Amino acid sequence: MAITSAICSSFKQEVLVGTHNFTVTSGNSFKLALYTSSATLGAATTAFTTTGQASGTNYTSGGSALTNITPVLSGTTADCDFADLTFGTATVTGRGCMIYNDTNSDKAVATIDFGGDKTSTAGDFTVVFPSPTATGEIIRLA
Repeated sequence: MAITSAICSSFKQEVLVGTHNFTVTSGNSFKLALYTSSATLGAATTAFTTTGQASGTNYTSGGSALTNITPVLSGTTADCDFADLTFGTATVTGRGCMIYNDTNSDKAVATIDFGGDKTSTAGDFTVVFPSPTATGEIIRLA
């Protein structure tokens, strides 16, 4: 089993047909779910799955809603950002996560490998997103 960091291949095609809308006020709802090392996630992932999902105190199946920030153009690169997400007072271990579109059939957007197990014990488990730049954004089209 493995988690690889990737923009999901199905997402790339779905963007071109208008399936995903990241606009803040009128866009879709996106979620982030945590996964253990037993999960298999990567570019071929097409939708949210409970297989290999993390479980624990103050972590709910399906994860939590992300606060998206309307995409911007930075030079010739379109950037999409999310606010950092905290699972408060959680006891949970995650090896990676999946961002998915909760509005449109739980379609997968991206999978992220944390590079090792990350654990919180009755504390905050926070997923920190990179700064919104043309080279460091979590989702970018160049």
